[in-house]
Amino acid sequence: MSLIAIVMSGCALWQKNYGKLKSLPKGESQVAIRDLIDKWEDFDIYYASSGTPFSFGIMFDPKENDTALVGDMWKKIADKETLIETVKRIEHDRLLKEILGPDGRFYGYIYYSYGHITLKMMGDKKMYVFGLEPKIGN
Repeated sequence: MSLIAIVMSGCALWQKNYGKLKSLPKGESQVAIRDLIDKWEDFDIYYASSGTPFSFGIMFDPKENDTALVGDMWKKIADKETLIETVKRIEHDRLLKEILGPDGRFYGYIYYSYGHITLKMMGDKKMYVFGLEPKIGN
């Protein structure tokens, strides 16, 4: 019985330190990539790439909140034209998801086509977003 309690408390501690992705609702109230492009000045925007001719993902960090998205693999996008070109380079089957903290707090959006995303808390208001793992094979 004590082993179960240890495992459960370990899981609870792990969940406190990691963020999650949430799918956006379908329908008229859905946020679309076009909305984010139109409001690009409201965000600090970053992309992650493996050096291949396409990007793995784009991260949108709202400027008007007290949270931050950070990561070593992410490069800043400074203008709308670069954002539009980067969006075009993302491969098929694109996903737009909310980035949430372990407590459900909203941190931003991520737009990507594939890969595993790890989100780890770095203090109370900073989320470290690891680079997307590349697609293996064709």
